[in-house]
Amino acid sequence: MSTRVAIIDDHPMVAEGIRAILESFDDIEVVATYSSGQEIIDNAASLAPDVILLDLNMPGMNGLAVMEILLESHPDMRILVLSMHDSPEYISTALSHGAMGYVLKDVPTEEIKTAIDTVMTAQRYMCTGARGSLVPENGAETREALTGREQTVLLQLAKGRSNKEVAAALDISVRTVETHRKNIKRKLGISSTAGLTRYAMEHGVLQGTGAFL
Repeated sequence: MSTRVAIIDDHPMVAEGIRAILESFDDIEVVATYSSGQEIIDNAASLAPDVILLDLNMPGMNGLAVMEILLESHPDMRILVLSMHDSPEYISTALSHGAMGYVLKDVPTEEIKTAIDTVMTAQRYMCTGARGSLVPENGAETREALTGREQTVLLQLAKGRSNKEVAAALDISVRTVETHRKNIKRKLGISSTAGLTRYAMEHGVLQGTGAFL
């Protein structure tokens, strides 16, 4: 039985290139290529892909939000992230949101097939570059990833909003915002609001929906 694969990437040449490679394998069926996350959300039930190859940096809804929505409705779907970013923050956050694998876009195309086969056995797949990025340097601990809610709070804080304003925007208590703020600073190793804003700008939090990836 063929593995049903959907490719989500806002760069048509990338998506079609991957499709052409995968369709050369007898046990792979590419059921769709889309340029936005909303398209796969709208069609996931009817397409029933086994594996979704998902880019993270897309206009509109980003990959993290797409993953959360898909896995809530289709928990058995396997999502394999394809990204140009190899920073630990990108990788660990994608994994914490439910990705079964992480593959950098510069890997040999045959490795994407290997990644698909691996996640189909319910095992996580990390390409060499991604694994290397997650290895702690000099015995330091790997940075703990922010939760989806913490990323949302960080976006609000990075826009210069007060705890009270964030609480109102997200319909949560001020105390809950303060708790999230403390956890964000602890996880990122940042002590000031200015530092949070700078981090948000450097990691793309202020673009699109505010997720890191």
